[in-house]
Amino acid sequence: MTEHHDEVDLTTEVETGTGTLHVPLARRLVAEALGTGLLIVAVIGSGIMATQLSTDVGLQLLENSIATAGALVALILTFGAVSGAHFNPAVTLIDRILGSISTRDTGAYLGAQIVGGCLGAILANLMFELPAVNLSTTDRSSPALWLSEIVATVTLLLVIQGCVRSGKGAVVPFAVAGWIAGAYWFTSSTSFANPAVTIARTLSDTFAGIAPSSAPMFIAMQLVGVVIAAGLIRALYPHPHQEPS
Repeated sequence: MTEHHDEVDLTTEVETGTGTLHVPLARRLVAEALGTGLLIVAVIGSGIMATQLSTDVGLQLLENSIATAGALVALILTFGAVSGAHFNPAVTLIDRILGSISTRDTGAYLGAQIVGGCLGAILANLMFELPAVNLSTTDRSSPALWLSEIVATVTLLLVIQGCVRSGKGAVVPFAVAGWIAGAYWFTSSTSFANPAVTIARTLSDTFAGIAPSSAPMFIAMQLVGVVIAAGLIRALYPHPHQEPS
């Protein structure tokens, strides 16, 4: 991605699977906030619906994971050409470490993602006649969960960067959705792997919630995952773009 630091319109080139677009920062921030918010609506809303439809926890998780994966495909396809469809501070931070987004844009993206995610949690609560802000009481605190968040974050970033750097950017929506759906099941934390999602999920005392006291360690482990992923990506994909094999 080539950065153009225009102080007037804040326009930056955004690389997508179909080409390079020049998109003003304000438009990209709206896309990031809206996309992250709708992702949270899918995560929390499907969790609430799952508990209303079934008393079996395994079935609830299946319903939650399928809905989240389906929403991810649609949202990445919808907003990818506008903002790159990060919807995740970890994705934005790895791009900053690898030099494909500016520090200014990184800070703006993080703010939009967090605000959008929190608004999405409020919307999901209201859609099911719950208090707009209903702090979660679900404690998620153990070394196994923390390790799971490192693994979940590292592997998510590897999937994204591996596809992009192998010239397969068009499959990112499906690769990410498939990986997240699987990671719901093979990580003990159910693969949050997203600081904005973690913060937003503290606002809903439902199936998908996480207690505010548990969130800081989850976020810390996700940031550890970003650092580990950056090293692995540089080692495995030393060139930003490679021709598909």
